[in-house]
Amino acid sequence: MPHATASWLIDNTALSFDQIAEFCGLHILEVQAIADDTASAKYTGRDPVRAHEITVEEIHKGESNPDYRLKMLKGPEPVRRTKGPRYTPVSKRQDKPDGIAWILRHHPEISDGAIGKLIGTTRTTIAAIRDRTHWNISNITPKDPVTLGLCSQRELDALVMKAAKKAGIEMPTDSRLDGDRAALIEELRRERDDNVRRAEDALKSESALISGVATILDPFSSNKGEV
Repeated sequence: MPHATASWLIDNTALSFDQIAEFCGLHILEVQAIADDTASAKYTGRDPVRAHEITVEEIHKGESNPDYRLKMLKGPEPVRRTKGPRYTPVSKRQDKPDGIAWILRHHPEISDGAIGKLIGTTRTTIAAIRDRTHWNISNITPKDPVTLGLCSQRELDALVMKAAKKAGIEMPTDSRLDGDRAALIEELRRERDDNVRRAEDALKSESALISGVATILDPFSSNKGEV
């Protein structure tokens, strides 16, 4: 909540707008707008000291030196799960069978263990869906797990590529845009050549104009009496 933190620092410290902007990751104009009460939204101040993001001593250092850059306290390292199935929010757990069915249909080369880690399910459930012995098989509709929010597209693509490589399957190459890409490159090259040609013509015209003016204004020119 950078804006709320900035609001608190403006009201409770003598830090410069530049220091507050850098600490909160905001543009200095955003900080200025909050200070002037012209921001589009009003923010309730959030104390970064109580949130253990900065110490009072660090704030005092910044107040005494406008060029000082505040240092945010490093929070505790989050606990990372290294074993066990992926955690899935309760609201999305009912979508797991649909995601599993989609993977089994479109990517049978992926192992049950890999599917279990990706979706956060068990081999028993996967086997039941594959064998159509799942208790709710009549209501299971294959759906892309990425669309369902069960995994990211990057995770799914990485898993598909790994499984395909292990199974010796050559991944298809999408060449649908090759023609468009070549046409775009040719168009850009043509535009570049046209710009270069126009620049050269303009330079020649300007040089000719300057030369003509210089000839007219030349006091030693043989045309002096004719001007």
